[in-house]
Amino acid sequence: MTAHPTPHRRRAKLAVGTVTALALSLAACAGDDLEEQGAGGGGDEDSGGSLTIGGAGFTEATIMTQLYAQILQDAGYSTTIETVEGRELYEPELESGGIDIVPEYAATLAEFLNAQVNGPDAEPVATSDVDETVAALRELAEPRGLTVLDAGEAVDQNAFAVTEEFAAEHDLTTLSDLGASGLPVRLAAGEDCPERPFCEPGLEDTYGIDITGVDPLGVATVQSKQAVQNGDADMALVVTTDATLEDFGLVLLEDDKNLQLADNLLPVLNTESAGDEEIAAALDRLTAELTTEDLIELNRQVDAERRKPEDVARDYLEEHGLLRN
Repeated sequence: MTAHPTPHRRRAKLAVGTVTALALSLAACAGDDLEEQGAGGGGDEDSGGSLTIGGAGFTEATIMTQLYAQILQDAGYSTTIETVEGRELYEPELESGGIDIVPEYAATLAEFLNAQVNGPDAEPVATSDVDETVAALRELAEPRGLTVLDAGEAVDQNAFAVTEEFAAEHDLTTLSDLGASGLPVRLAAGEDCPERPFCEPGLEDTYGIDITGVDPLGVATVQSKQAVQNGDADMALVVTTDATLEDFGLVLLEDDKNLQLADNLLPVLNTESAGDEEIAAALDRLTAELTTEDLIELNRQVDAERRKPEDVARDYLEEHGLLRN
């Protein structure tokens, strides 16, 4: 929910203090300029005015911007999509009204704004509790002219994966199980993992996992997953919406003590330009429906099947009865 060194297809999350600890899920994006796109879908365009949906260029963000654009088109708005390299570029555009709406990640945005308001060494405001995190985010966002809608179940945050065989052999389903096993674990992760509280230190302090070393192969990269698949590492740092784990024979171990912060997806709006109840109602219907499993499948369709994000988004909205026109 990325904050963070770059996971596969990840969003640009700034490494500011503890922000680097968030869902390395929530970071690499492409292109310095705003790239304008159309949105698929139909609806009675123009009757509700024009809206610009902004977001980063990784797979999940492109899908989310299409979902937002198409459900708002269906509600009667004319929509365009602006793809921006990262949060440090699109967030000011959102505040100024150059962009009206952005799909965001609760904990990552909360810490991004926290660093801006209170400095890079500010105490973290995000927690593993989504309600607490959203409340903290709203307190920071509202004075900046931003409206934060409710978060949904869908969450994209850091996670840890082992091979199916390793999990079965040692009867592991949770990170607590791994800690209790006493097994030595070599971890494939980002190069800053040894310093990040939600990576090596957190695994050791919260779960008692014996980390014997960290291979700096990146977050959710092909290299890190291959290292675990081939037995060169025992566990990899990935993200909860990674659609490729099954391809590598990997499974997630549950973060049963809530080490990771609540990076649930939610819409963030420019209050002046997009604060209408109709906009919130349309986006809330989508947020309430979308699950982490849905995101995994949507990402898979784009990354593995090479389908266009606009087609994947339209099919999802239709199949889940979210389009009314």
